Amino acid sequence: MIKLKIKSGDIVRVIAGDHKGAEGKVLRVDREKNKAIVEGVNLVSKHTKPSAKSPQGGIVKKEAPIQISNISLIDPKTKETTRVGVRVEGDKKVRFSKKSNQVL
Repeated sequence: MIKLKIKSGDIVRVIAGDHKGAEGKVLRVDREKNKAIVEGVNLVSKHTKPSAKSPQGGIVKKEAPIQISNISLIDPKTKETTRVGVRVEGDKKVRFSKKSNQVL
């Protein structure tokens, strides 16, 4: 399993695929499959039958996972995509933006 540098809550931009250019917040990361669910990106339609939970039924839009390699973190300072580095400050590791050298 590889070390992922994207965490839940990060703001990311899709850099490849059908949804290229879309931005959103990471809701969940699946480390085993190297995929992330990004808010408002890669929406799929799911047909649901009426049930106690949803008595109406019908078509529901929900986010599907997207490959980690297809998303890039947005630097909060420059608002552009950036790579993420890890360095030791004191006794703990911190993530930083390689463009602005700012701690994330």
